Amino acid sequence: MIRDEIRNFCIIAHIDHGKSTLADRLLEDTKTVAKKDMQDQVLDSMDLERERGITIKSHPIQIHYQHNDGKSYILNLIDTPGHVDFSYEVSRSLAACEGALLLVDAAQGVEAQTVSNTYLAIESNLSIVPIINKVDLPSAQTQEVTQQLIELIGCDENDIILASAKDGIGIQDIFDAIINRIPAPQQNSNIPTRALIFDSTYNNYCGAIPYVRVVDGVLKPGLTARFFGHSHEYEITEVGHFVIKMIKAKELRAGDVGYVIANIRDVTHILPGDTLTAKPNQAVEPLPGFKHIKPMVFSGLYPSDSDDYNQLRKALDKLKLNDASLIYDPETSEALGFGFRCGFLGLLHMEIIQERLEREFKVNLVTTTPNARYLVVQKNGQEVEVDTPAKMPPSSDIQDIKEPYMASEIITPVEYIGKIMKLCQSKRGIYKNTDYITKDKAQLHYDLPLSEIIFDFYDKLKSATRGYASFDYTLADYRQGDLKKLDILLNGEPVDALSIITHASDAYDRGVALCSKLKELIPRQLFDVPIQASLGTKVIARSTVKALKKNVTAKCYGGDITRKRKLWEKQKQGKKRMKLIGKIEIPQEALLAVLQIDK
Repeated sequence: MIRDEIRNFCIIAHIDHGKSTLADRLLEDTKTVAKKDMQDQVLDSMDLERERGITIKSHPIQIHYQHNDGKSYILNLIDTPGHVDFSYEVSRSLAACEGALLLVDAAQGVEAQTVSNTYLAIESNLSIVPIINKVDLPSAQTQEVTQQLIELIGCDENDIILASAKDGIGIQDIFDAIINRIPAPQQNSNIPTRALIFDSTYNNYCGAIPYVRVVDGVLKPGLTARFFGHSHEYEITEVGHFVIKMIKAKELRAGDVGYVIANIRDVTHILPGDTLTAKPNQAVEPLPGFKHIKPMVFSGLYPSDSDDYNQLRKALDKLKLNDASLIYDPETSEALGFGFRCGFLGLLHMEIIQERLEREFKVNLVTTTPNARYLVVQKNGQEVEVDTPAKMPPSSDIQDIKEPYMASEIITPVEYIGKIMKLCQSKRGIYKNTDYITKDKAQLHYDLPLSEIIFDFYDKLKSATRGYASFDYTLADYRQGDLKKLDILLNGEPVDALSIITHASDAYDRGVALCSKLKELIPRQLFDVPIQASLGTKVIARSTVKALKKNVTAKCYGGDITRKRKLWEKQKQGKKRMKLIGKIEIPQEALLAVLQIDK
């Protein structure tokens, strides 16, 4: 049996192609949101989402729709992010749906994330409804984009809906497609309960609240919730649906999307992607597809005030609740004290986490240089993972160092192919092939080292192509490389927070640039501060922060020169003693100097 009154679907697209605007229009036309409460990006609840104009978190909402066939339908919509760093959000949302609205900008056409999100939807066996958005723009290339979509998903031209979410064009056609082309969920309410956790949040009064899609059985108050990810059990006190706010319900049946409150105080007990079951009608096998996401970029987060360490730990616990891709472990730095080594999906993901910690939890942070994760093969045959230069074994023990390479897709107008190839070559990229989507648009495939693309590759790509190129990547494999640990020494002492792992061909240039940058950023002391870049025991670059000078002879008026010489010698000896015991103040700007280096 099927629940014909329900449709579960999401909206997928490249960034800035109009997902949130279309969601706004669907809510407005069904009067799900009152006109006085209506605003742009109504599902983007975070200030960061509004400021940046992007969706960071997936947002579920229930829409009640009266169709022209006379029937009432429940539409469970999940708005998804478009940026590559939040692709895991997309994959979890897809797992909770039967269909997807594939949105493509009529002016920009098929982009990198359009392709990757489409592949994710196909792998999840979703029914795809192709939509060309913004057809009202003067720059719209509707016919060309239609051909791109036909080649991408193999649909008929008649299957493609022409729309403008902003002006309300084609909205009725979209509603018709949701009802007629997206399958209804199965009615499996009489078998053991299984629900997919696709997201979660935290409430000070109710504890951790999982967002679920019920696949089999029933969830209702009074039942005992059990998770396959651990052995803990909780009594369900409330279930409900999402209609802007959480609305209490009697039960959640198979096919429903909603939330579960069970007074879960330990946030680590909720794992997005895990399966929730309920006693007495308990399931034996979890739902397929749960996998732990592997972060790509690692950085140290330290509180500016050491007293805020526990506050930072609690804040990270709460952020991880609805961001399964964030990982963190305690670490200690000689320069920065106690903090956490955190793993992120990319630099944007890292920036968002950092800003949320500072805004929502009022924690002032010091961040260290982002690094990729390397595989180090030691001479004894043991292989170790290194996500920070401080963990790098001694060079005498290292046989090989392997770095992650990303299978990258760049979609660009053909006139920029030469510039992109030059950029990729400068980043040690390995050319694979070029596919022509149309006569004016091409898809370049490169294998690129992750360490070369996490800093400034995207910015340089946009600059080289006037903003027209799009970029997407996934992990390909680990490959041997001529990599070195570059240490920075201040006053002869290595600063672990400034160490980086770099390719041997870039080591000298990076060392010189970093020494020069630090010379500008480190404040002057009462003694000379030498700044050195070294590979092992070999110093390859140096600069010096000159000492502040005090005029010790200011009060000497006339007299023998020997008196002044004695004062100068006394000052010199005093500075030597200071140099032996002196601590150097390192500002946050200096710790991030490596990000400002342009090779």
